[in-house]
Amino acid sequence: MLRLLTLLVLLLAAPALAQVPDPYGQLAGDGYAEIEAGVSGLAASGDPRADAILSALSDGRLLVRPADRTLLIRQGGTLVDARTGAAAAADSPDLKPVRANNRVRRAIEAARGQLDLASPDPGKRRIAADAVFKARDAAALPALDAALARETSAPVRQALTEARAAVLLARPGTAETDRIAAIPAIQARGDGDAMGILRGLAADPSEAVRNAAARGIAAIETRLAILGAVQNVWYGISLGSVLLLAAIGLAITFGVMGVINMAHGEMVMLGAYTTYGVQELIRTQAPSLFGWSLAISIPCAFLVAGLVGVLIERFIIRFLYGRPLETLLATFGVSLALQQGVRSIFGPTNREVGAPAFMSGAFDFYGLSITWGRMWIIAFALAVFLGLLFVLRKTSFGLKTRAVTQNRRMAAAMGIRTPYVDALTFGLGSGIAGIAGVALSQIDNVSPNLGQGYIIDSFLVVVFGGVGNLWGTLVAALTLGVVNKLAEPYVGAVLAKIGLLVFIILFIQKRPRGLFALKGRAVES
Repeated sequence: MLRLLTLLVLLLAAPALAQVPDPYGQLAGDGYAEIEAGVSGLAASGDPRADAILSALSDGRLLVRPADRTLLIRQGGTLVDARTGAAAAADSPDLKPVRANNRVRRAIEAARGQLDLASPDPGKRRIAADAVFKARDAAALPALDAALARETSAPVRQALTEARAAVLLARPGTAETDRIAAIPAIQARGDGDAMGILRGLAADPSEAVRNAAARGIAAIETRLAILGAVQNVWYGISLGSVLLLAAIGLAITFGVMGVINMAHGEMVMLGAYTTYGVQELIRTQAPSLFGWSLAISIPCAFLVAGLVGVLIERFIIRFLYGRPLETLLATFGVSLALQQGVRSIFGPTNREVGAPAFMSGAFDFYGLSITWGRMWIIAFALAVFLGLLFVLRKTSFGLKTRAVTQNRRMAAAMGIRTPYVDALTFGLGSGIAGIAGVALSQIDNVSPNLGQGYIIDSFLVVVFGGVGNLWGTLVAALTLGVVNKLAEPYVGAVLAKIGLLVFIILFIQKRPRGLFALKGRAVES
């Protein structure tokens, strides 16, 4: 009697077992829908060879023999059986690659994500959860539930919760209470993908679901608006640091000597080309030092630009003190000569300056995308500012420079060699401009016209902050950078620049000496 009952149970279960599809057979099928089903079935089967098979399908290395529908994987010049991993017979002309369209590729991405959910690496599990979130394949739900039950990492658990909520909202037949409960997890993600999912619920038959989705959309829009504003402030600080580097040298030369140096931008350009030359020398002579190329370029650029600055002051500018118009025309001519000289030596085309590994890539900070290169440039600009401040405040040369700035005649009467201070100050300002060229080579094209893009902005920063005042230069550079970036989304880059120019023109009508005017005892002060 027991044997008869067992036989009866097996006979009744046989049709159900026969209906279980074979994922290998589906992958060997002719239709895309059948192949897609095979991908999902293989991921859910727990087969240890699933990842290798899906990888081969993604790369176009999964082949099928039409005669017996056997799946084979091409590995280099050999073939292996996809089901067993054993070596297969030699290649034959009747083998055909398993086809994949966009739907199949999305299914592969989701399936590989399901397989990676059990990885021991938390980073890999996080990537897998994001892949499932984007694919929103209902077949991944059991794997997500199992992964959530054993997950201990809070960030990965959050990503798994978001992926599960996305799958529930995309799956037909999900209960209304489950859809409403899933919306807060999507809302917490707060990015464009989450916004797209919630907007897709606008046609949901349940009014409660539509209302919950509308509240989630409003919250995400508010968050994205705040993040956008903060991101623009960060971009403004980044732009301000570049303006600070370009203008800080001009601030001390203009403040000490009263010289309108139109060749200041070319000092920046010389610093950038010095960086290019140092990198080319390191590439050919000592490739292992490439990671230190920028550090080596900083003193080299300072010396090259500083020496050129001293030569310009000694042979041209010192004969033109007190004649600002002639000085402007002379330095403009020098700028043209330097541009043509560089163009004759290096050519008119842009030159590539590589970035070391520590300045490559970006990272996410509470939704803000921050590039390592920009962050290092901001830190570098502040370091240059503090270093120059130290030189001017704590050294004998700085004391003499400040004395000449406040009252040139009295400084000369006290025995300070003002021509000596003028030459070194001009060299110092030019050298700092060369250091700025090292930084700008990482974010701009190194070309003979590099300096022309920053000379006008540099003068705006110096005039707005107060001629010769370093703290005024810092505040002006950051203020102009942030205001410019905040205005660009609303009026465009060109109108934002014009608006800043008009504002500064009106501002200097009220405060001709800028935000922080230097104080001295001279009559002209």
